[in-house]
Parts: sequence; C-alpha cells; structure tokens
Amino acid sequence: MIKRALISVSDKTGIKELGQALDHLGVELISTGGTAKMMVENGIKVKEVSEITGFPECLDGRVKTLHPAIHGGLLARREIEEHMQTLEELDIQKIDLVIINLYPFRETMEKEGVSFQEVIEQIDIGGPAMLRSAAKNHQDVTVVVDPEDYETVLAEMKAFGNTKLATRKRLAKKVFQLTSHYDTLIAEYLSKDEPVSFPEIKTMTFEKVQNLRYGENPHQQAAFYREIGSTSGTLPTARQIQGKELSFNNINDAAETLSLLQEFDEPTAVAVKHTNPCGVASAETVELAYQKAFQSDPLSIFGGIVAVNRPLNKETADQMIEIFLEVIIAPSFTPEALEVFASKPNIRLLEIPDIKVDTGTTFDMKKIAGGMLIQESDKALSEAREVPTEKKPTEKEEKDLQFAWKIVKHIKSNAIVIVKDQQTLAVGPGQTSRIWALQNALRNTSHQVKGAVMASDAFFPFPDCVEEADKHGITAIIQPGGSNRDQDSVEACDKAGISMVFTGMRHFKH
Repeated sequence: MIKRALISVSDKTGIKELGQALDHLGVELISTGGTAKMMVENGIKVKEVSEITGFPECLDGRVKTLHPAIHGGLLARREIEEHMQTLEELDIQKIDLVIINLYPFRETMEKEGVSFQEVIEQIDIGGPAMLRSAAKNHQDVTVVVDPEDYETVLAEMKAFGNTKLATRKRLAKKVFQLTSHYDTLIAEYLSKDEPVSFPEIKTMTFEKVQNLRYGENPHQQAAFYREIGSTSGTLPTARQIQGKELSFNNINDAAETLSLLQEFDEPTAVAVKHTNPCGVASAETVELAYQKAFQSDPLSIFGGIVAVNRPLNKETADQMIEIFLEVIIAPSFTPEALEVFASKPNIRLLEIPDIKVDTGTTFDMKKIAGGMLIQESDKALSEAREVPTEKKPTEKEEKDLQFAWKIVKHIKSNAIVIVKDQQTLAVGPGQTSRIWALQNALRNTSHQVKGAVMASDAFFPFPDCVEEADKHGITAIIQPGGSNRDQDSVEACDKAGISMVFTGMRHFKH
C-alpha cells in the first residue's frame, strides 16, 4: 500500500492536481522548497523534509535530502525482517512513492550568455540519489519522473491501493534512462573545451524526434533521434511546412543533401538520390542554379531530394513541381512559392533558416556489430596544391576544379565527378574500381564532356583514368596524389595535354 509519498519537482506540470489526488487518498506527503510552498498555497497538507530529517536545509539548499531518514525509508526491503526492525529502531518511516524531476541542467546549459558557475549550480545531487534509491527498490517503491505517468499511477492506486509490479519496473527503467541522459549531458558539457576528442569512455545522448513508419525497408522498424546541444543548420532543427511525414530514407538523403550544400557560399542547388549527388550547380540566382542542377541528370533527380541555399521563389517552385521530388529544403520559401507547392501537397517542404551555418566539429558514427566507429566529420578541404604536369589549369578550369573537389568528397567511393561551368555533368559513385567509376559516369551521362574537368576522391594507381578522360576531351583533373605510381598518371597527362592538380588530401566515403 502507498501511504507516504515524497514529491520534489522542478517541472511542476500537473503536480497540483496530483498532490490534491494523493491528499484525497490519504497519502502523507513530504516535500521540499518550492514544491512544498506551492502545495501549501493550494491547501494541500505537506511536511517539509527538514521535519522528517530533523536537520535544516543548508549550503544554499545543496544539502537537504541526503539523510538516512530519507534513503532508509526508500531502500529498506519490506520482506526482510531485519530491515523493518532497523527502521523501527532508528524511527525511520517507509516512503512508498517518489515523484521527482531534476534541476533544469540542460535548459540552463542552452541559455545564451549563461556563466559556467550558473550551469554547475543546476547539477542535481539529491534528486538523482533519491531516484536511484527508489528505482533500485522498485519491488516496494513506486518512482515517477515523467508527468505522463501520473494518471497511470493514480488509476492503479485507486483500484488496488498500490501500483502493479510491472508498472514499478517500467517506471524504474525510466529513472535510469533519465539519470544516464542527465549525467551524459553534464559530462559532455564539462568536456566541451577539452582537446581530447576520443576519451577512453565515450558517452552520448540523444532524444527522440519521432517514430518512423519503417527503416530503409518496410520490414525494419526505425526512429529519428536528435543530438543534444548546438545543432543549428542541421536537419533535426528543420521546420516541416507541408507534405507527408518524413521517412527514414528521406531523412538520410536530406542530411547528405544539406551537408553538401553547406560547402557552397554562392547560390547553389543540390540534388541527391540514395545519398549520392545526382545534380549540383552554382549560378547567379537560385532559379538558374536549380535549372542547371536538374539538367545535370534529369533522369536520376526524379524522386530525389533537392536543397537550395537561398530563399526559394515562385519561379523556381514552378520548375520543381514539373517532376516528382520527395523533399525540398531551403532557408525560406516566399508566399508565392508556397502557393505553387500547395498544388502538390505530398511534397515535403523543410525550412532551415540558418542553412549556411557552420555546425562546428561533429562526429560521424558507424554502428557495427558489437561496437561503434567514431570519427570527425570530413569537413576539411586541403589548401595545399601541387601541379606536377606541364600544362597548368586555366582560371576557368581552376574554378571548376574547386567546385568538383567540394562535390567528390560527398560521393561514395570509389568516386568520380565531372564538372563544367559550375555544373555536374557526370557522377560515378560507389565502384570497386576507379576506372569503372569513371566509365560508368561517362556511360550514363547525356552531356558532351569535352572541355570539362574531373575530380577523383583518391589517387590513381594506374594511368587508365587519365587515358579514359583524354578520349572524352576532359582537360583538367584534380586528385589527392600519393600513389607510388603518380608519375605514370602525370606522364599520361603530359602526353594528352591535360593539367593535373594534387591536393594531398584523400576523401574516401564508405
């Protein structure tokens, strides 16, 4: 039977109604500080913790519940006679129900201009200790951290005088999920200025955005989680303006689209299909950039994701609705553009106002069976340049080479991208041989690539890619270099009159 309850909450959602219901059921209530004051003001009978412990709150409230009169009442096992005798000898009364949520550490941490000490003061000590004590002893004690569970607890108390063991076990699990999440936030906050990216123990915490209908395939269950902390310019911060619910594949593709788009400052449009770019272009206006991105590969863009880095206007929207697109991302949409898209209500529109924000150092994680691979995200672009060929790139070629180099690092390896006039003409992703990547790109393009430039995500082990590029009139190549046989490719370039740039930085993407 639940006869005594301890309530101490920062989030007071529903707590007045809960306190009144417990009081009506004859439950003795114990509380602290602001929670006790609120109950008294609402006519609810309550005892201060200091009445139970016989010890006043001290150190600005840092110490108030860390006392045997509290934790003994929580941890004593009711079925063990010796435990009950000890409580009687020490004049400790059992506590059957605990309702606690923790100091607002995260909310304080995320405030603008907050000081380090202000954040540290929001590290709850007594709360987690009581929660853990109650949850450990869930055989006998009901512990609640989520206002969503108040109704269930009250309903079971009214029906049985207590909660069901299955309910207590479920609620105890939520406690340890909360305290784990809470402690991880603190650890991450204290680590944010440390130079160590990969400590011996790596804890991370995420919160669920939504359940998904399914994963990559209909037989796989899935959910979407967001990282805690600074996530400006990322997909979890997007506002969906219209369209169906995002799917697992929509989110995965959209994240890659956004990542590539953020490489560019000039008006740019990026189209992605199955996480690989299928059309990228920059131009004087976003309308023209989209036209060029669409023309890059009018076949593959069908059913793809498109993102632009300028406000999306009616003229661009008119072009976009001519084909089927799954998702369109922009920093904003003009009212006239939204009217156009309203005629296609299934198109998902995502607005990310800070779409060009540098999200800082982030990590790329790949879950494997039994472990996790974690690396820094590949945000670097080498400024080191070597031109080992007799022919040097022209100013126009140089501009296209840099454009291609930004794109190729976002393409699955082995990767080839062919560019002309700030527009992709051919993309060769995900081949086990580099020459196959190039041949597939050339085979599947509808463009004349004569006078275009080519980028490769890794070095050429053989001169075959240079020789193939020469057959099609490609005039400049950018690649990392570093092969023991670099000279073979350099000589092939010199023979063909092709310029080649070495960057010294590889961009594998597996």
